Amino acid sequence: MSERDDPVVGKLGRVSHPIAPGTTGEVVLHIRGGTETYMAVADADLARDTEVLVVAHLSARTVRVTSFAGALS
Repeated sequence: MSERDDPVVGKLGRVSHPIAPGTTGEVVLHIRGGTETYMAVADADLARDTEVLVVAHLSARTVRVTSFAGALS
């Protein structure tokens, strides 16, 4: 499956456990009509409740995220 076909890449979510470079945090993603929790890594510090965008799916339950400046409801 390519990232273009990956249902997680491009999804928005929120940090539920802070992320720092070199450490794994946790995010809640809006996917499949609900929410799902994934482990997450990032290149920058991301505080709890930071809005994020998934940029890569690294393993079954781990994603790479970046801060997202849009609004989530």
